[in-house]
Amino acid sequence: MPIEDAIKELATKVTDHGRALLTEEATKTAVVLPFIARVLGYDVFDPSEVLPEFTSDIGTKKGEKVDFAILRGGDVQMLIECKPIGAPLDINHASQLFRYFHVTNARIGVLTNGQYWHFFTDLDQPNKMDQHPFLRLNLLDVDPYALPELQKMTKSTFDLDSVLSAAEELKYVSGVKQAIDQLFASPTEEFVRLLAAKVYDRPLTAKMREFFTGVTVKASKQWITEQVNTRLKTALQGQGVSMPAPAATSDPVEDSEGDEGPKDIETTFEEIEGFNIVRAIAVSDVPVERVAARDTKSYFGILLDDNNRKPICRLHFNRKQKFIGIVGEDKSETRIPIDKISDIYHHADAIREAVRRFA
Repeated sequence: MPIEDAIKELATKVTDHGRALLTEEATKTAVVLPFIARVLGYDVFDPSEVLPEFTSDIGTKKGEKVDFAILRGGDVQMLIECKPIGAPLDINHASQLFRYFHVTNARIGVLTNGQYWHFFTDLDQPNKMDQHPFLRLNLLDVDPYALPELQKMTKSTFDLDSVLSAAEELKYVSGVKQAIDQLFASPTEEFVRLLAAKVYDRPLTAKMREFFTGVTVKASKQWITEQVNTRLKTALQGQGVSMPAPAATSDPVEDSEGDEGPKDIETTFEEIEGFNIVRAIAVSDVPVERVAARDTKSYFGILLDDNNRKPICRLHFNRKQKFIGIVGEDKSETRIPIDKISDIYHHADAIREAVRRFA
């Protein structure tokens, strides 16, 4: 199974059962062991590959253990320390992982709470685990750039040299991306001055600095949207998204705003992200290719078989408060407010019910 599909299956499990996984042991059983087996491809029942409660007699505290060690050829290659799902991945609470990294041959340390996976190595000082991960993975919001690097750590294509050679760049690229995100969301005075100097040749008073701070935030958001939309144009058809005016239909869930032409429609990255989450949920019941979408001016509609008479749900992301619209058996729509895109996973059962209705 491709790791993308394996991750989607685990994401569904995290969404459906996350609230029940209150302990570390429950998280290990429900998510961590399946991740090791299905995503990384190791045999969790073979102690020569996966050794639970790994201990070392050298340089560690008595009775201290690491949850899992992954071995290749008898050598420890990877150490995995688990926390309960929802627990923060605080590096200060992973002291045993640091110590075991130091006294074994492991070059990869993993800290996880089931949903979030942080991968560490020893870039800063040999044989001492770094304070910051070189790779982060969120099962509910997968960065596609992380998947090729994750693939290098799987049993079938394990390539430690390639992982380590890419780790330094990955670590700093990740850090710079976070810094850019912070600058765009909350620009510093230095950043505002830098940009203002490009377009404003007068002294930057306190009043104008405040003005340009707002301008910077607004321009950043618009620039990101424009870049995303440019790249989406070529990807939309491949994703099964169409933007022409829908065909005439007597379907009661359709409304007049859905008949706007393409010139009135702007498909956003958030809508595509939401669409992909719905696809990930629906794949448990139908092939992913059957889940399509039609964007309209008032909502982003997700359909089975690209058929207006088979509505699965709607995404209303055009306002500050986002809603997911669940279409019932009578084809009436119930709008449910969501705070973030990943909240769609909370409505997985209703989405699957809609899919099964038309499958």
